[in-house]
Amino acid sequence: MARYTGPKDRLSRREGFDLFGKGSKLTRLTVPPGFHGPKGIGKVSQYGQQLREKQKIKRLYGIYEKQFRRYVTQAVKSKGNTGNRLLSLLERRLDNTVYRLGFAPTRPAARQYVSHRHILVNDKKVNIPSYQVKNGDTVSLTSTAAEIPAVQKRLNEDLKLPKWLKRKAIIGKVVGIPLADDVPEPISIQDIIEFYSR
Repeated sequence: MARYTGPKDRLSRREGFDLFGKGSKLTRLTVPPGFHGPKGIGKVSQYGQQLREKQKIKRLYGIYEKQFRRYVTQAVKSKGNTGNRLLSLLERRLDNTVYRLGFAPTRPAARQYVSHRHILVNDKKVNIPSYQVKNGDTVSLTSTAAEIPAVQKRLNEDLKLPKWLKRKAIIGKVVGIPLADDVPEPISIQDIIEFYSR
């Protein structure tokens, strides 16, 4: 997936749900981009469905094909359920963890906070969005990041954290391993595994 610089609402319309959590136009435009009504939408093949799920998850987590393929390979090689392992690798990315802890309004914003060195892991600055957090790690905001208006607004929201995370003020802690149930977005992980096992 090459870097996309076009309108984000277009991607959300393509995948059928709000990918970026910024309140998209999906409520009034429920058909994919390029269509002016439901008449033009044909039946989707099994391959087409698997491809859509793969594209959806890549766009959701903001990663490119090469990196995503590495995650799939790593999940297949590891012991246990491949789907759960893949989701665990994606959820434990530092940028996603920052988003899930409620430090950022969207994943792209969380990625920017990480890149701009606003995030501490075990009291050390980490600026790699793909960094994998481990059970027991603490993830916190720097004092300058805590003063960003968007961060303050997000911290004041009543947010339901996933079971594998805990947060007190600007300090979060990883207290478990994420499972498929902890991902609220509609993802068919089985379709993605089947796509790569062709």
